[in-house]
Amino acid sequence: MINSLRQIAKVLSKASDLESALMLISKETAAVLKMGSCSIYLLDPDRKTLRLQASTGLNQDALGRGTLEIGQGMTGQAVLENRPIHSSDAQQNPHFKRVVGAGEMVFKSLLAVPLTLEEDIIGAMNVQTRETHNFSADEIDLMALIGDLAAGLLYRTKISDQQTRQLRELQGLATVSEVVTSPQYLDDMLDVVTNMASQMMRTPVCTIFLIDEVEQYLELRSARRYDSDYQLREPIPLDNSVMGQVVKTGQSIYVPNVQIDERYATRDLAKQDGLVSMLAEPLSVRDRVIGVLACYTNSLREFTDQQKSLFATLANQTALAIENAQLITNAAVIKEMHHRIKNNLQTVAMLMRLQMGQADRWSTREVLEMSISRIQSIATVHELLSERGFKLVDVQNVLHRIVGGLIIDPMQDITVSVSGESLSLPSRFATPVALVVNELVQNAIEHGLAGQKEGFVNVIISHSGPYVEITVRDNGWGMPEDLERNLGLELVETLSTDDLNGSISFNPADPGTEAILRFPRSLGKI
Repeated sequence: MINSLRQIAKVLSKASDLESALMLISKETAAVLKMGSCSIYLLDPDRKTLRLQASTGLNQDALGRGTLEIGQGMTGQAVLENRPIHSSDAQQNPHFKRVVGAGEMVFKSLLAVPLTLEEDIIGAMNVQTRETHNFSADEIDLMALIGDLAAGLLYRTKISDQQTRQLRELQGLATVSEVVTSPQYLDDMLDVVTNMASQMMRTPVCTIFLIDEVEQYLELRSARRYDSDYQLREPIPLDNSVMGQVVKTGQSIYVPNVQIDERYATRDLAKQDGLVSMLAEPLSVRDRVIGVLACYTNSLREFTDQQKSLFATLANQTALAIENAQLITNAAVIKEMHHRIKNNLQTVAMLMRLQMGQADRWSTREVLEMSISRIQSIATVHELLSERGFKLVDVQNVLHRIVGGLIIDPMQDITVSVSGESLSLPSRFATPVALVVNELVQNAIEHGLAGQKEGFVNVIISHSGPYVEITVRDNGWGMPEDLERNLGLELVETLSTDDLNGSISFNPADPGTEAILRFPRSLGKI
């Protein structure tokens, strides 16, 4: 027995944290006593529930999920009576209770001892055999002594883990506090928070949903998970949803198992992702809920009061950070709007100056109509920016809007279409593209199809290797041999080469004309 205790003590001295201590105790105890299984249960914070935390012989999927109440089962009875409980035919013992999902039915005999430290209950441990076994007095004494050693080690490692965790929590709160006062953009800040929250709460998934007050739903803005596919989530309605209830009540909600709780609308999705327990906390600023911070576990877990308090503190810090980031973002948006409006007005002034040089060739009405058309092209780009944000512009959408606003002689049946591949560009490149295509389409209608009863103008977007090509093709009269260089043509060439670092070419078609704008695809990168 002394050699066995020495061996156990030597092995346990290598444990540096609670998880490794649990693994070493269960593994070495089963080996020393020559048992088929050794399992360790730790007492939950509620002081009523024993939770399976380590085992060498039971189903590993039951770890963290399998539970016994104090006094329930032989193991719970050992804790209640604070003494070893054993049976050679455990399943016939009146105290026996099967732990769901643990796979205990293959075992015959069981010996359980409480884990106590100076009368303070920490948990319990048991050993089981596959064959019928009568436990000797020496085995029972050795198991009790191992239990005493294990209790002391588990207590120390648990305290050490708590201190380490509290230090990480304080460091995490300090990091979030730093984020609150730092000039970060909203999405960058939210990613920092979800990452920190996942670490502090020791959960595999943490999410932030913000309210879209216009559409009245919650939109996923940040998610931390090992599987990045978790980012793909549909908006959550405020009505008939758990998170919507958090928003409406302004109170946190704990769901033990989102896979079976009827309040949780996407139970199938939770099963698919392996999500189990959820803790959701409102993000509130001056009594107004702006979103929800939530964390998910992949096994059943009850959060302690300390964890809930920590999560609430983190939510409050996050709400302040969001407000701060939105103020910074709004200021940046205003500045960006001012910059781009200034650039657009400068472009309009440039077009007017160019047109002044040839104003005597057209009537006042014609000059105004050409100016209006060009300004509307610029306005279309700016309109999309205001709708979709200040990063990239959907060029195909811009061109659809431009051709939709064209004025065509009602005596002509002319169809103008936009097709091809999708293309997104920063506004500084989308604006010259819009102007060039507008000029080419207008030219095709006014000159190429002049006098024809019907015809078409097709605008086609394509990606050819490292280049983008926008083709404007009509079935009109074709190009004259002595093509006159007018303001429109000069404008097209200048924008194509100077603004887009590309080229413009005109080719005869059968029938009609084909104009091809070509520029580097790399312009689409911000």
